[in-house]
Amino acid sequence: MRVGEQSTDPIDLILGEVPVPAPLTPEDVRLAVRAVIVHAAEEWPTGPLCRNDGATYPCRLHRWGRRVLETHGLNERQIEALIRHGNPFVHVPFPFVVNGPARPDRTVASAPRGPVGRGVPPGVRPAFRPGGPGRPAPTATPRWPRAS
Repeated sequence: MRVGEQSTDPIDLILGEVPVPAPLTPEDVRLAVRAVIVHAAEEWPTGPLCRNDGATYPCRLHRWGRRVLETHGLNERQIEALIRHGNPFVHVPFPFVVNGPARPDRTVASAPRGPVGRGVPPGVRPAFRPGGPGRPAPTATPRWPRAS
């Protein structure tokens, strides 16, 4: 079965399609990314099945995730790249634009001119200054408990 076709699974016939929310939120996009990755295809002798629930591929959640991501602005190639990437927690910017996340307009004229700070000659590592301005002071205890 192809991605755009109607499913013949009895559960799909009873429950129907999961509706796409009218105003998409960042949470909807995060859930859609997880849905298309977790509910990806897995090859079986009987044909491709959903890796998560064993339904015929694509299952209801995979189709919903694709529709949400297409509504969000991703094309088929970008969705396939997300699935190949395999990380269900990958960040998709909101709002999505083709050239990257939406940012305030930056112009070349607003870039600082002239010397800024002290330059470091090539090949020389800058000195480490703990607790400098804008940096938190180093802590004496580790941030995470050790495994042993």
